[in-house]
Amino acid sequence: MKATWMPAIYFVVGQAGWFACVLSAAHGVPAIGAIVVVMLLAAHLLRVPRPLEECKFVAAAAIIGAIWDSAIVRLDLLGYHSGILIDGFAPYWIIALWALFGAQFNTTYNWLKVRPVVAALLGAVAGPLSFRAGAALGALQFLQPMHAAVTLAAGWAVILPLLIVVSRRWDGAAKS
Repeated sequence: MKATWMPAIYFVVGQAGWFACVLSAAHGVPAIGAIVVVMLLAAHLLRVPRPLEECKFVAAAAIIGAIWDSAIVRLDLLGYHSGILIDGFAPYWIIALWALFGAQFNTTYNWLKVRPVVAALLGAVAGPLSFRAGAALGALQFLQPMHAAVTLAAGWAVILPLLIVVSRRWDGAAKS
């Protein structure tokens, strides 16, 4: 398959993974979405030139996301209905989505690496919209809608440029 198509393929596959997680969580079976993400991540790691480096970045993205989303939960801005292993922390399916986003970062969103301001603006807009879409599908609830939207926008505006910095160190998808 031509490398020029890979970002588009990763985008479509990422959206499929997002829908699998959100819809399975909304229907009370979040394990289904998490399993889909694990399979997608395994396929990704099997095809990249340096899987160990890529795995480090995917893990870093998942950890950053877990910390961030757990903070949002602790602030009582968002509420999740399923997949919660520890009260007051983000559910496992949202952490799986962060890992999937990490796999997309060095592929679909690679173009952001030289555009940190665009990354911040994109994060400020797309981050809250993704959560809003998840809420509309029933996977989560905005407990304080205005505060949640503003906090998500500010957080994502910082997280995307932070991921750029981390991805420069651990990019297992780039050719040597």
